[in-house]
Amino acid sequence: MERNTTDIMISGGGVAGLTAAAAFGTAGFSVTIVDPAPPITVQDADGADLRTTAFLQPAQQFLATAGLWDRLAPHATPLQVMRIVDAATAPPVVRDFNAADISDKPFGWNLPNWLLRREMVARLAELPNVNFRPGTGFARMVARTTEALVTLSDGRQIVAKLVIGADGRASPVRVVNGIGVKTMRYGQKAVTFAVTHDAPHDNISTEIHQSGGPFTLVPLPDHDGKPCSAVVWMDKGAEITRLAALPDAEFEAAASARSAYHYGLLTLASRRMVWPIISQIAQAITAPRTALVAEAAHVMPPIGAQGLNMSLRDLDCLLELAQATPNALGSPQMLDTYARRRHPDIRLRVTGIDALNRASIAGSPLAQELRAKGITALYGVTPVRRTLMQLGLGAR
Repeated sequence: MERNTTDIMISGGGVAGLTAAAAFGTAGFSVTIVDPAPPITVQDADGADLRTTAFLQPAQQFLATAGLWDRLAPHATPLQVMRIVDAATAPPVVRDFNAADISDKPFGWNLPNWLLRREMVARLAELPNVNFRPGTGFARMVARTTEALVTLSDGRQIVAKLVIGADGRASPVRVVNGIGVKTMRYGQKAVTFAVTHDAPHDNISTEIHQSGGPFTLVPLPDHDGKPCSAVVWMDKGAEITRLAALPDAEFEAAASARSAYHYGLLTLASRRMVWPIISQIAQAITAPRTALVAEAAHVMPPIGAQGLNMSLRDLDCLLELAQATPNALGSPQMLDTYARRRHPDIRLRVTGIDALNRASIAGSPLAQELRAKGITALYGVTPVRRTLMQLGLGAR
């Protein structure tokens, strides 16, 4: 039986796993990364992930250390202003949070997920110490005192000092290690798609609240000569299922109305995809020789661009610990420190986004009035507004 040795074995070839492989590979560690499904790196291929990810400032710095940012920057759309609109009131409450208040950089940059995978896979090909095995999955592992023995789906074995579970909300690495999760369900789904519109987006990310969940427009590069945005539309599951099945013209009319015509009429520029909305937190983020990151550790509704940015904070922390004491890679001390640093922050942010989502779902007039007053109050106090923006960027 073939058995290979590596410093780090990563299960999961999504955006978080590919970023982890690039970061640890760039830092000089030997890395093997596996995923049962080869990444789809072409926009119009079946199964392509048409969602987008907004990378906030700290995430951009981490991508630079992984040798990824120079590849991604030419395709990235800056997010200069975060606009919150409460369209349930008359007139609507509109408040702009401008990155210029706290920084000379934008809040973040938006990129399509399929393109992220394309550029990340290309980066891994440049790193001789990274072995990417798409089409092969994690099967099981046995943790020993100084290493873990991982068996892959093709029967081959990997000996690694550290196993990173970056393999999603149903993480096989987490399951094999017997780690439970707490899951919160909202009865919500999201439909994601891209649109063109007549009004320019001016690099403003706009979150429009009514009831059922937010409708968020995130800037993209122009498409066919027209301004373009990615949309995440959250609502009750049955309503999203109904909307996603509408003919294009009826769906465009419904989306335009739900956007409060903020950019005028919306025209579909991609197919529609539907995703379930949950919050989930792992009861532990470490096990012997094992660290969980990204959705294996935490899942949250797509509000405030926190999801993947939190995942990159997981990776940043792990990489910092690995580089500080490379000889202790995967040791109980290193993993205990990782859990101590990351788990409280994860719990805090999952709880915060859960509360924001429940407030956005609220449909009663009283709840909507309280939400509108809350947005106005938070915006109106300059130190509070700045603190909120800094917290959004990941400040403690």
